[in-house]
Amino acid sequence: MRPGIGSLIIIVIVALLVFGPKKLPQLGKAAGSTLREFKNATKGLADDEEDETAKDTKVDIKKEEVKKEDLQ
Repeated sequence: MRPGIGSLIIIVIVALLVFGPKKLPQLGKAAGSTLREFKNATKGLADDEEDETAKDTKVDIKKEEVKKEDLQ
């Protein structure tokens, strides 16, 4: 359900009429930097989750090793 080329052209024309040609590049730059920051933040969250999962796995492995030693 992606917008087609015609829809994108209409959106650009409406944006030009509403914001004007001088303001539009500034808005595009602001939107791009906002998306970049959001992407970096979500990547950081995913990395933190992976680190936490790795720590939990190491703890579980150590607990299993201790249980095996206790049983012997």
